[in-house]
Amino acid sequence: MNPLRQKMVEDMQLRGLSGKTQDAYVRAVRQLAEHCGKSPNCISEEELRLFFLHLQNDKQVSSSTLTVALCGIKFFYEHTLRREWATLDLVRPARKKKLPVVLSIAQVRRILEHIRHPRYRVCLSAIYACGLRLREGVHLQVRDIDSDRMVVHVRQGKGAKDRYVPLPHSTLEMLRQHWSIHRHPEWLFPAPTRAGVPAATAKKPMCPSGVQRCFKVALKESGIQKEASVHTLRHSYATHLLEAGVNLRLIQAYLGHSSPKTTAIYTHLTRAAEDLAAEAINQVMGDLAW
Repeated sequence: MNPLRQKMVEDMQLRGLSGKTQDAYVRAVRQLAEHCGKSPNCISEEELRLFFLHLQNDKQVSSSTLTVALCGIKFFYEHTLRREWATLDLVRPARKKKLPVVLSIAQVRRILEHIRHPRYRVCLSAIYACGLRLREGVHLQVRDIDSDRMVVHVRQGKGAKDRYVPLPHSTLEMLRQHWSIHRHPEWLFPAPTRAGVPAATAKKPMCPSGVQRCFKVALKESGIQKEASVHTLRHSYATHLLEAGVNLRLIQAYLGHSSPKTTAIYTHLTRAAEDLAAEAINQVMGDLAW
């Protein structure tokens, strides 16, 4: 590792950035250097401006990709090289205000019923029942289940934050039955053997991509015409809790959101449902008008 990259990595460690974020930031700076054909500390502000125009106009990268590139490059120049360039404040990735897809409780149940492999069905059930991200669900450990307090300890979630989420009794029983099959000392969902059986000696948990593929197959077989993914279960969890009257602040804590603004998006989803209901009522009652 060259001294410049080493210094950037050390700066990110001091900032407390996760390993995943560090990799993304280093990758962004490397792409900038490769595009300009020189070391990033030799790049001018004008070259930097042209690089961002290249990402937006030529490559037409998504808003999220542009945001990651901006954050990584901005960190490098402002913190590692101590340069304050106006271009870094000028770039503003356009944010599309797109509401997440949400499944009804009946649709969630239908998808889970179409999942053939027990380990995937249990994992996806836990993800929905606890509002977990895919990686959080796959990496659940035996020690994370607190049956006395009926909570799950989510370790090192997004942003390297821990949190506790309520554990439904039915989900606890499901996890217990699943664990009794393999009895792995650490993982609740250990990587399976070539025969497809969860191995008690597995060194790592099962692969997240396998869970995602299984969900996609079940979604198609269920006949539900929505562009859903495993993460949709998390969106659905939050929306269903809000519709059931759970306080928004509690939902924010369960999801591990730093800002209440992130959680507030689910209020729009429930309002959308209310608007549809109001429209249907008006149509029905309109027939009674004199």
